[in-house]
Amino acid sequence: MPRVCSAAVAVIAVDGVTVAAAVAGEAVRYASASEDLAGDRPPALRDSIFDLASITKLFTTAVVLSLAEDGLLDLDEPVAARLPGGHDDCGGHGGYGGAPEATLRHLLTHTAGLPPGRRAHEEIPGDGPEIRAARMERILSTPPIGPVGGRYLYSDVGLITAGRVAEIAGGASLDELARTRVIDPLGLPDTGYRPAASLLPRIVATEHKPERPGPGCVRGEVHDETAHGLGGVAGHAGIFSTADDLVRFAEALRTGGAPVLGPGAVAEITRDHEVRGADFRHGLGVRIGDPAIVGPLADAYGHSGFTGTSLVVDPGRALTVVLLTNNVHPLRGRAGIRDLRHSVAAEALRLS
Repeated sequence: MPRVCSAAVAVIAVDGVTVAAAVAGEAVRYASASEDLAGDRPPALRDSIFDLASITKLFTTAVVLSLAEDGLLDLDEPVAARLPGGHDDCGGHGGYGGAPEATLRHLLTHTAGLPPGRRAHEEIPGDGPEIRAARMERILSTPPIGPVGGRYLYSDVGLITAGRVAEIAGGASLDELARTRVIDPLGLPDTGYRPAASLLPRIVATEHKPERPGPGCVRGEVHDETAHGLGGVAGHAGIFSTADDLVRFAEALRTGGAPVLGPGAVAEITRDHEVRGADFRHGLGVRIGDPAIVGPLADAYGHSGFTGTSLVVDPGRALTVVLLTNNVHPLRGRAGIRDLRHSVAAEALRLS
């Protein structure tokens, strides 16, 4: 298994009941990018905490739909109405830079024409609240590279924008909105942005980044560079969780959304929005039938994360499948994560 990842936790639930769980590997295996073994290699455990990476997008989607249910947002309202233009103090345009007709629905289906990312942490060096705010403004000012409503173009910029719109509409930071609207109502004790230092012994290491302060091995802070540059909280990445917490979150979606969302909101998240140009169908924030993660569960929906995580829900079979790994430890590019995801999905099918 170290060829693919040094730590993995998989949980399979049928109709809300865990029918299989497996844990393998070490929470920290490598001491350096050269794959020298660490002197202390604690085992991965069922309650190990992983950096979810882009699975964070599902929490952002839940926050946005919760605000919409409360009448604080409209999915089809132009985003520009919430993010008026302006100018920042770092030489770039602030405010919203995308097409004026783009809506939250476009952002959550990756059809707003926005580019995949913007490395604002490199464009605006330094640290501190003002620097982080300037980086957010720089990201929000990113111009589109394609037409609104056009072909699918996966965009972290779009989900960062959606998260910022949620903050403005909800009158609180995104981490607070995620906590009060999703995490606390579902009772997810080990889920959230910027995990407390007391949780560090349970957190699994990710990539070796010698440019960051400390020993270089990223553990307990978000792996994603853009989210890190924004202070660890962003709409596209930054949430940490355990496999069991993530199953509970997924089960809420599978069974109608309570106590976070109503059935209508969940139906809107999980229906096919007929996006063009992707090799899977797309809901709001979720991929349907994504061949990278669903294996034989062709009609399942969910999302993957760059760190090696995935969440898959098959409503027809009452299945929830969670796989958490640290595929980027100590470096990205380790082969085999797709095969591992497919193997876990195939085992779920066998057990259903």
